[in-house]
Amino acid sequence: MTFAWLKRYMPRSLYGRAAAILILPVVTLQLVVSVVFIQRHFEGVTEQLSRELARAVTFALEAKGEDDTGERLLGIDLHRVEAEALPVANQRRWFDLTGLVVIRELNAHIPGLERVMLPDDYGVTLYIRRDGVLYRAEAARERVSASNPHQLFVNMLFFGALMTLIAFLYLRNQLRPITRLAAAAEAFGRGRAMRYSPSGATEVRAAGHAFLDMRARIERHIEQRTMMLSGVSHDLRTPITRLRLGLSLLDDADREPLERDVEEMQALIDAFLDFARGDAEKGLAEPVDPVALVRGVVEDAQRGGQAVTMAPGDPVGEVPLHPQPLRRAVQNLVANARRYAKTCRVSVTVSEKSLRIRVEDDGPGIAPEDREKALRPFVRLDPARNQDRGSGVGLGLAIAADIARAHGGVLRLSESPDMGGLRADIVIGL
Repeated sequence: MTFAWLKRYMPRSLYGRAAAILILPVVTLQLVVSVVFIQRHFEGVTEQLSRELARAVTFALEAKGEDDTGERLLGIDLHRVEAEALPVANQRRWFDLTGLVVIRELNAHIPGLERVMLPDDYGVTLYIRRDGVLYRAEAARERVSASNPHQLFVNMLFFGALMTLIAFLYLRNQLRPITRLAAAAEAFGRGRAMRYSPSGATEVRAAGHAFLDMRARIERHIEQRTMMLSGVSHDLRTPITRLRLGLSLLDDADREPLERDVEEMQALIDAFLDFARGDAEKGLAEPVDPVALVRGVVEDAQRGGQAVTMAPGDPVGEVPLHPQPLRRAVQNLVANARRYAKTCRVSVTVSEKSLRIRVEDDGPGIAPEDREKALRPFVRLDPARNQDRGSGVGLGLAIAADIARAHGGVLRLSESPDMGGLRADIVIGL
């Protein structure tokens, strides 16, 4: 795009862009009005006043005599000076823009004018040579330029700032419903049900009602899915129990393979329920110490005989989380490491903006091209990993990723640089 390079310089927030849309036209208008005023009105007034002073000085020089009555009536102090009193050059302060016009007009209309001195805002001094005689003429500065040229600029700045402030207050009132809608959507993405009622302009209200309808449909879908799978689980437990009772009557040689099949069926049902339970999307988050939560998971794995260690770290305090779903996500990552690796290391890091729970192992890892696919439900990558250590239904990483998303975070897979296996990071924004 032609103006793509401007994006890096534009504000990213809605308030910033709205303020830019509001302020830029006001500043541009003031600059245009200022330039037009200086060039057409103010410069024209200065030229006219300078010509009047030039005529008065010329008349005073021509009528110069013993009587200085005419000079007093013209408001000019005119007297002879020595040639040594002639300044080297014209004098003007660098910010005195009207002085350029004054010097130009006086030079054009006063014959013999050699120097124009504009030292301040109160007086103007002219050095004129006539018939070999040097004269110095002094007059008030208001004779050549407007006495209060800054008043227009002060009024423009004051009323421009006032109207910008009023417009910004009104704009903030219009943008507030949009920010409330964004906050409600973000809270829902993090698994929190935030109270929200549509307000603002018609378009914002329409978007708010659409968001409420979408949230209600998602909540109904989750509830129906959980109820359906809970019912299926309840219905299947009875025949599984009957199978176990029937298998107990068989000989050991025949019973053991069938019991393993029944246990696998039970594990499949439990995995399906964990994936569809949606605990992370219910209720409100509560303050939880993530280090204590992860340490509990590590200790449980160690009691189960797994070679799991927890990296030392500083206390991080409490952060708002859903403890049970997050514990299940970490358990799934640790169990995944137990299935495919010999050792596993877990660490917790909290910064000002995010919480990171990292699980690393020394297993075969996952190829970069397969990492995104590994997060999908019911996807198994056993041909690329170690099948002898057990198999699952392809829901462990999917459940962890789903819980991370319910917290407003993400599950990232990469390679552990020091252990050589898989590195799984649950990153949750705070």
